[in-house]
Parts: sequence; C-alpha cells; structure tokens
Amino acid sequence: MVREGLLQILRKLGPNVVQYEAQDAESALLLLETEEEFDLVLLDIMLPGTNGLSLLGILRKRFPAVPVVVLSALDDLDTVNRAMRLGASGYVTKSGDGEMLLDALKRVLAGEMYLPAHLHDKLSVSLGSGLGRGRTPADRYGLTEGQRRVMELLREGKSNREIGDLLGLTEGTVKVHVSKIFRKMGVVSRAEAIAQLQRQRGKL
Repeated sequence: MVREGLLQILRKLGPNVVQYEAQDAESALLLLETEEEFDLVLLDIMLPGTNGLSLLGILRKRFPAVPVVVLSALDDLDTVNRAMRLGASGYVTKSGDGEMLLDALKRVLAGEMYLPAHLHDKLSVSLGSGLGRGRTPADRYGLTEGQRRVMELLREGKSNREIGDLLGLTEGTVKVHVSKIFRKMGVVSRAEAIAQLQRQRGKL
C-alpha cells in the first residue's frame, strides 16, 4: 500500500519518468544490477529483511553514481545524521506531503542535496560541512556523492571513458556529471576545473 501510494505521487514527476519498485533489499539490488541505469533511488529506511541504513551503505559502494534519497518516519537528528554521513543525497520524512517529496526528488535530480527544513540548520552544524559550504571541494560546490567520485577522478586527469570504466558508467552519463560539476564550479573547461581543484587542494 505504501509503495502504491508513492508510485501515484512519483508519476507527477513527469510523463517520461520510468519507475521501478522493490519490496525488499534483495529485490532492489537485483533491479539495479539488471535494469538500465538509474537516475535516483528512493529508499525506505524500514525495508523488510535488512536495515535501510545498511542497504544505503551497500548502495554507495556498489552504485556510487546513483543518488539515494532516504524516506523515513524517523526524523531524529541521529538517524538523519547517520544517513547523510553514509552518503544519502536527501532525507524526506513521512510526516511531509507529496509535494515536499516531489520537491526533494527534483532538487536531488538537479544535483542538490535535500533535508527537512526543521533539521537543516542543526544537521549542518552536526555534519560540520555546511551542506555545500564545507572545507572540501565537494562540500563547497554541493556535489552529490556520484558527482564527488567523478570529480576525484577528473582531478586525477582521467578521461571520461576511464572514469566510466572505473565507476561502471557509460561515457554519456559521465559527460552529464562533468557538465553539472563544471556548472557548479563556474568553469567552462576541463583544464580550468582541474587547475581550480588543485589550487583548492593546496589550501585544505
């Protein structure tokens, strides 16, 4: 019933959005491994069979370029903090409405991070990153986990094809990530991005 309700809401994202549903962690991992590339995972923290945060850790290791938004009835600072530290790109509470969920997903798909308004400031202090204003380049530019991994390889001078091979992505997907990274950094070329990252690295 919960999944059916979510699917109804997610259809409002647009007519071209393709949705898949999984009833447990095993089914979710199988989907990610066998279907086409995914743009986003919406993860219920109370999944049957395994703890949702445990699955989040697995997803970050096996599918690092796919952003994950956690959905939960829990909104305590400790749980949200753990989820974000494990690599979630967003956290949505079940106490919110469908419009809030859609807003969160749209922001994450656009390369941003999302947190409930009542936890945003507290969690920024807790994480020590300022959600985009931290000390690392990834924090400073508000990169998603997938973009951060691409950026690290970009800084090493890897080509799009090499980055794709290392992260299990198509070259086209890597190009999309690189374009978003350039836009967030305010640069227009690979050389300019690498030079800027190297300068910032020396200041850390």
